[in-house]
Amino acid sequence: MPTIAELLLAELEREAAGTRRVLERVPEGKNDWKPHEKSMALGYLAGLVATMPGWAAAMIDQDELDVTAAGEYQTRIWSSKADLLRAFDTALERARKSLAATSDEHLMTSWRMLAGGHVVSEQPRYVAIRDGAFNHLAHHRGQLTVYLRLNDVPVPSLYGPTADEKGF
Repeated sequence: MPTIAELLLAELEREAAGTRRVLERVPEGKNDWKPHEKSMALGYLAGLVATMPGWAAAMIDQDELDVTAAGEYQTRIWSSKADLLRAFDTALERARKSLAATSDEHLMTSWRMLAGGHVVSEQPRYVAIRDGAFNHLAHHRGQLTVYLRLNDVPVPSLYGPTADEKGF
């Protein structure tokens, strides 16, 4: 029977290819573009999607993370697609390494997310990874595909065909 870490690592690998396809299509020179004044800017959203896999490492390697002072986990806007993809590769490798080195016992221990020193959530690490890293990544990656569509960039297939890609 696989461990929780092995299951999470397999899920990370399944999602990585689709995330890379989306990031490869982020148009350069449009970092400030927003579909609405309340929306995130395209560059920020792309940077968020690129670095979110690394959050799994933080959830394994640290007992808590304050999102208002996230340091190396702070979302950045990348100046080029090449830099964006390197950031994704770094985040992905960090997550792979931490998942490969952890145990189910550790994944069952508590992890906390803070904002300005106040506890926002506290849950077992495996739940934080699934909800706060992987599911959250899928949400923002989907949001990024809408940004692609609105910028007339072909949307890659992720879980099934798109209007731009009929097959896999």
